[in-house]
Amino acid sequence: MSASTEPQAGFLSRRRFFRWASSLTAALGAAPLFSSAKTLSSPTAWSDGEDYYAKLGVPTIINAAGTYTTLTAACMPAEVLAAVQKAALHPVRLHDLQRKAGEYIAQRLKCEGAVVTSGASGAISLATAACMQHANNINVLDMPQAIDGMKNQVIVQRAHRYGYDRAMYLCGARVTEVVTLDDYKRACGAGHAVMTNFFNAAEDEYGIAGSAQIGREEWLRVAHEYKIPCHLDAAADMPPISNLWKYTAMGFDLVAFSGGKGIRGPQNAGLLLGRKSLTDLAHENNNPEEGIGRGMKVAKEQIVGMVAAVDWVLSHTEESMQGDYQKRVDRIVAAVKGIPSVTTETVVPQIANHVPHLLIRFDPAVTGVTTGQIVAALRTANPPIELNPNTGQKPNQGIPADANTLVVGVWMLQPGEDAIVGRRIRTALTQKA
Repeated sequence: MSASTEPQAGFLSRRRFFRWASSLTAALGAAPLFSSAKTLSSPTAWSDGEDYYAKLGVPTIINAAGTYTTLTAACMPAEVLAAVQKAALHPVRLHDLQRKAGEYIAQRLKCEGAVVTSGASGAISLATAACMQHANNINVLDMPQAIDGMKNQVIVQRAHRYGYDRAMYLCGARVTEVVTLDDYKRACGAGHAVMTNFFNAAEDEYGIAGSAQIGREEWLRVAHEYKIPCHLDAAADMPPISNLWKYTAMGFDLVAFSGGKGIRGPQNAGLLLGRKSLTDLAHENNNPEEGIGRGMKVAKEQIVGMVAAVDWVLSHTEESMQGDYQKRVDRIVAAVKGIPSVTTETVVPQIANHVPHLLIRFDPAVTGVTTGQIVAALRTANPPIELNPNTGQKPNQGIPADANTLVVGVWMLQPGEDAIVGRRIRTALTQKA
């Protein structure tokens, strides 16, 4: 392209964008501020741009599961998409953007410091790196090679172990498992810990879940008695909106959230919130520096998208965030009404995915089909439907399922998909009739 044509091409690109943005603003302005979850869920219909899902042969799905990474999590609302699109048009100094974004988010979420990260797992890695650096007074580049003989233990309840432990291992940290309160105090008193990690979704509404013996408040109190920073993994734990400042207000030194779940930002972004002395160290370990976070690149679009998503979330109330989720549940319930042996129940988990989930229970001896057959039928439909992974499983994280229970997550459904899901489930339940 010649030099004489470049400005014109750029001008046309910007003009098309601002024409689109003006149309979007007008459309949004003409609509109620928040009338239904259609506003929450509908992706913006771009006026141009090729459909690369179709070009690549990747079928779109109906997401009746939830904000799971394997299903590409949530769809960004129009306001966030517009912010990401505009940010893509201009380069900035990344350090300036990271710092200013962190300051802005911290102010809005009532905490000392904040970092936009490459998802919740990236936030856990940066939290661990910050605590390793804080405990040992080491250089960013000392991790993970040069920490022999230094403090490197992260204390975790055995019931809270999970695959995301590897996000801590990247820094050279090692996990010390505890079960009882006495175990925990001994591990804290041994002098090797740099951090404790609490998996928030492992707690139920009564404070304890499964075989875990130490509740959130007690866990935090003991860590602080021994002056050990306490990290909380709250990746999927929004809504309610108040969780975005509840845990830092409780005293947790660092809290990780996923950006692409309930916050509705870019899927490959997240937040690390907490004490400024520690979030400053997390910034030092973040890209584009050469430490632990170098490969966890957060682009300008992700950073701006997370700022916009925080603004979007805070523009709503707890009630408006729920949109018309219950209406979606009711439509599906109506679709399966009258099928022999079928009963329905709506539950709202108290921590993770704090939104209505529909439980559809049935007797395979009466319907003639099993849970596995129904799941398979829905997955092979056109378009495919994915149910919540707790379908056919034991009770988990506030969802009281069993082998003969379908779990339908309604909050990621696009407008009109609730009717499709209801019809397809009815067909699957009655196909042997």
